[in-house]
Amino acid sequence: MLEPSGPPVVFDRVRTKDKVVFLTFDDGAEKDPQFVRMVGELKLPSSMFLTDSVARSDYGHFEQLRDAGGGAIQNHTTSHANLRTLPYEGQRKQICDQQDRLEARFGTRPALFRPPYGNYNADTVRAAGSCGVKALVLWRESMQIHNMRYAEGDRLKSGDIVLAHFRGPDELKGSTITEMTARMLRRIQDQGFTVARLEDYL
Repeated sequence: MLEPSGPPVVFDRVRTKDKVVFLTFDDGAEKDPQFVRMVGELKLPSSMFLTDSVARSDYGHFEQLRDAGGGAIQNHTTSHANLRTLPYEGQRKQICDQQDRLEARFGTRPALFRPPYGNYNADTVRAAGSCGVKALVLWRESMQIHNMRYAEGDRLKSGDIVLAHFRGPDELKGSTITEMTARMLRRIQDQGFTVARLEDYL
């Protein structure tokens, strides 16, 4: 799916007949050690789209998550700006600066980028490509506290990308990211799907 050259592709679902979906977590504000334990016990892969302004206080936490579940660290800008409100150079700074930081910290330059709020334009795609990004990753479902919200219909489809956030009890009405993820996994399993590593399918 990823092109070795040319502009980045934009997608919210991977073409596959496998009964798999892909978990993605955004931002990086919540850093719960219990979640690391669960991810390790389940060997749960996820793509983590990190925003420097909230994740940088403990990038080591996300390194632990990556290693525990075989996941991957990806780019979600330096400060979670609405990129459609920025000129090309402003967008490029948000994306490239985070590419540089993540590469310096984790040793790999991210191939994937998620624009905050899912907001992007032609300048975003061009800027991301100039920073080494191969794809903009959107989503088909988003995890709420107890259920999933679907872009269409009320069922998962093979290759769907599911959005969640690193959030704590204050934002989850007393629930934890570990509890929220456990509920999400039950919904996924109940529909006959398993979680796969997004980067393995690209």
